[in-house]
Amino acid sequence: MNYITELFQTNELSTTTVTLRLLLGFVAGAIIGFEREAHHQPAGLKTHILICVGSTLIMLLSLYVPQTYSNFGNADPGRIAAQVVSGIGFIGAGAILRMGINVRGLTTAASIWSIAAIGLAIGAGMYVVAGLAIVLILVVLIIVEQLEQRFFTPLNIKILTINSQSIETDNLARQILSDKHYRVIDMNTEYTHPNQYTFIYKIGAKDKTPWVELTEQLVEKDSNLISATFGDPKI
Repeated sequence: MNYITELFQTNELSTTTVTLRLLLGFVAGAIIGFEREAHHQPAGLKTHILICVGSTLIMLLSLYVPQTYSNFGNADPGRIAAQVVSGIGFIGAGAILRMGINVRGLTTAASIWSIAAIGLAIGAGMYVVAGLAIVLILVVLIIVEQLEQRFFTPLNIKILTINSQSIETDNLARQILSDKHYRVIDMNTEYTHPNQYTFIYKIGAKDKTPWVELTEQLVEKDSNLISATFGDPKI
């Protein structure tokens, strides 16, 4: 028991302490990566493990160099590790996907940046801090996400274009959208032909919205409706 306590408290970079920190980096990356993998994110289990183990190794290297080569007076333990903070942004950017004006993957990019910081903390021997950070990140990814889905509507922006022979179609369409709790962000009306109107709605709704069912409902309830189509907004 005393050996394990000393192992966690020592600042000496022996083979045992290095191995311990790398294994802890592996576990930390696996914990956060498993949660992202469960949500089918582009950066999942393997990516988070590699990032955490890699940043742990870089932190160990940052500590090893000044301890081993103490003759160099300008050796800075944080110089190498500092590059992780900026360099990890390139990997995080790869997890961000843009679909029209909708942006996906920001949370995963943030978790990548955070797991790199956890790896640095483990490499520096800050086990309690790293463990607390893991717990807080899981709280954000699991509990806070559920609260967001409960109290805030994640908007998926679409353009609904309706062609109709009657101006009353606008009122009916707005009523159906309101009943289904879709948010009309913007709306424009165009007169394309005599007795033919084009209504263009910019709609915000939840990610999993049955757009096809909505258009079918519009067609069923309005005999004046010619067509109803959904599309992505133009950037």
